[in-house]
Amino acid sequence: MSVSQSYQRFFASTRGQIITLLRRSNRTVDELAQALDLTDNAVRAHLATLERDGLVQQRGVRRGSGKPAAVYDLTGEADQLFPKAYGPVLQHVLEVLSERMAVDEVETLLREVGRRIAAKWNVPSGDLHVRLEAAVEVLNELGGLAELEEGDGYYCIRGYSCPLASVVPGHPEVCHLTETLLMELVGVPVQEQCTYGEVPRCCFTIRKK
Repeated sequence: MSVSQSYQRFFASTRGQIITLLRRSNRTVDELAQALDLTDNAVRAHLATLERDGLVQQRGVRRGSGKPAAVYDLTGEADQLFPKAYGPVLQHVLEVLSERMAVDEVETLLREVGRRIAAKWNVPSGDLHVRLEAAVEVLNELGGLAELEEGDGYYCIRGYSCPLASVVPGHPEVCHLTETLLMELVGVPVQEQCTYGEVPRCCFTIRKK
């Protein structure tokens, strides 16, 4: 089953419909039940599962003529359920930049973007290993799936799911953005050693001091 089909199947389910309704606005159990033509108890059961999964949260109450009703809203994690257009948009941006700028100018621009992203994050002080672990968490917060590996005389930040992967085959220079981001976060040289095949694989190495 394709990713698109998986999305369609989920959002066609009752829980998916609840997520879609809450994305538009926060709602009470009664409001959800009316919109979905379900009983209040059925909605509560679905909300309990969605709360357990970290997708829905109770946020305040709504007061009316009757008993105050709990209001439900989406969590930040729920936003990850919705498809993003980052890849296609970035692809077009890079194509326009490549038409109007020299290769080294595009690389300079991407590295500046990496520095600006890094400036938004606070990495705890400490030894190199601590800083690298914090940098990996930043990559994961940005939508990736990265892990820190330790070898003989070096560390490797290996990515298994890069949010920029869709543009890497045609524009491998985008990896320099991440390389600069990591250098700014950890304060030591980082060497980009990614593979640019049909399924890109991220790899950034750091020598131990």
